Amino acid sequence: MDTFYNEILTEHNMAPYHKNSIADATFTLEGVNPSCGDDIVLQLKLDGDTIVDGGYTGDGCAISQASADMMLDLVIGRTREEALRLSDIFIRMIKGTASDEEIEELEEASSLRDISHMPARVKCAVLGWHTMEQIFSPSSPKVSLIPDADKPEVCHM
Repeated sequence: MDTFYNEILTEHNMAPYHKNSIADATFTLEGVNPSCGDDIVLQLKLDGDTIVDGGYTGDGCAISQASADMMLDLVIGRTREEALRLSDIFIRMIKGTASDEEIEELEEASSLRDISHMPARVKCAVLGWHTMEQIFSPSSPKVSLIPDADKPEVCHM
């Protein structure tokens, strides 16, 4: 498992698939982990209720960057509801309460399963996932769809 974890983490950190800006993003939200300085700006483009593209920019440790990249691999092509369900599974996996069957749904993101044994790294692993949840939170006044604007609203979490 350690070798799998290291390979996946290294791959997503050294050659991330989604570390880029999305020019026509529907939502943009900055997520910050003040305890270690991780900072990402997550961008999602939706077509109706489906996430059709996503990217992130920013700086942080290998875990925060790789986790955000793996998250985008999972959620692009899925509905908002499906993405939030996967986020719930990921966070429960980190807390140690997700079932093995649920964890399998996380594909490569399941390689971060043992982060729960490194309490200082948990916030790093969940930063991108919490940022996505905040984007889709109906009670969040910080994020809104701006259909007629050239740029989406940039918010700080």
